[in-house]
Amino acid sequence: MAQVSPAEALTGAQNAAGEAGGDGAATTLPQALTVDEAARLLRVNRKTLYDAVRDGRIPGVIRMGRSIRIGRDALLGWLRGNGGPALGDDR
Repeated sequence: MAQVSPAEALTGAQNAAGEAGGDGAATTLPQALTVDEAARLLRVNRKTLYDAVRDGRIPGVIRMGRSIRIGRDALLGWLRGNGGPALGDDR
């Protein structure tokens, strides 16, 4: 399997999350991501992301009643600088 750099992963996630129509033009991700959008960006299962949010391992979490949003800039900054164990690992 080919290695993908974090920058390529971010570009691919932004294209997948924000592709407009059929012209292939990518738009930016919204400021507040849903759990599904953040899970796609991180390429993890949404249950894994919910567990990480519950454990306090994800920055920028915003709780609005029963809804959870994740700040885009905090998540992207964390993704670029995260050198810890993978989400879902108990290391």
